[in-house]
Amino acid sequence: MTVSILSVMFTAVISQNIVLSQYQGICPFLGVSKKLSNAAGMGFAVIFVMAIASVFCWLVYNLVLLPLEIDYLYTMAFILVIASLVQMLEMILKRFSPTLYSALGVYLPLITTNCAILGTANSAVVFNSYNFVYTFFASVATGVGFLFAICLLAGVRLKTDKADIPSCFKGFPITLVAAAIMAMAFAGFSGILA
Repeated sequence: MTVSILSVMFTAVISQNIVLSQYQGICPFLGVSKKLSNAAGMGFAVIFVMAIASVFCWLVYNLVLLPLEIDYLYTMAFILVIASLVQMLEMILKRFSPTLYSALGVYLPLITTNCAILGTANSAVVFNSYNFVYTFFASVATGVGFLFAICLLAGVRLKTDKADIPSCFKGFPITLVAAAIMAMAFAGFSGILA
């Protein structure tokens, strides 16, 4: 690998942020960012699922699909891995953190269909052909980027809820405006690392 792990991680967190640059994972990004505690809980759940799913997807792809020459089934295999991991996470949260489980509500099962999780596994394992270590660090960094973006939006939403803004912008419209401005700010970091 000619690219260092730190540059892969910086790229995943800042310049190619999964939400603000690649526009994946928008549903939980907008839906769970009303409270900072819920946003942080969702962010950590995404980091966990993204890291574990990418590692398991790497194992399935490189140890099962490629040797059997059925690598064209990678999307279906990755979805099965992700769905299984989310079910495990849901059971763990329900058992050990019922308040976070109820706060995440419908968005926890939505991690299964979150395109950010599948997109990260596809990007690291299939498209970039990262090795096991790079896959792990890239997926953790991508999850940290999601956490960073969702917590940043939650903080902005706390301010906009108390701000005196025109009634036509209150609620969801100002959230979209804030997310768009954040995306433009993050776009300024593209091109820093080749």
